[in-house]
Amino acid sequence: VQLQASGGGLVQTGGSLRLSCAASGRTVSNYAMGWFRQAPGKEREFVAGINWTGETTFYADSVKGRFTISRENAKNTLYLQMDSLKPEDTAVYYCAAYKFRHSVYNDYKTGAYYWGQGTQVTVSS
Repeated sequence: VQLQASGGGLVQTGGSLRLSCAASGRTVSNYAMGWFRQAPGKEREFVAGINWTGETTFYADSVKGRFTISRENAKNTLYLQMDSLKPEDTAVYYCAAYKFRHSVYNDYKTGAYYWGQGTQVTVSS
């Protein structure tokens, strides 16, 4: 599975960005997917996850109500709509795919199996 994230950039506080993750290789539409991020000097952290149908989503508390994860299986593409961005959202964002179709929240946090390269998101104050 190859995952290619895009859509990062520089935005002011309160602005919006939409990240995309194009998948190729294995049919990832059969598996859950997610977004993670890593800020400078910090460990990579879970941001959001979505099951294989797109019907169930999970969010980290820090982004709940501001970020929306979605997927378009016909296009093998994962999205992350980020609104009301804050300086603390500044990080490299990574998309990931799992080896399950659906699971509990903790598995989305720790069970990512395939990783894409990151895309930089910078939020200026």
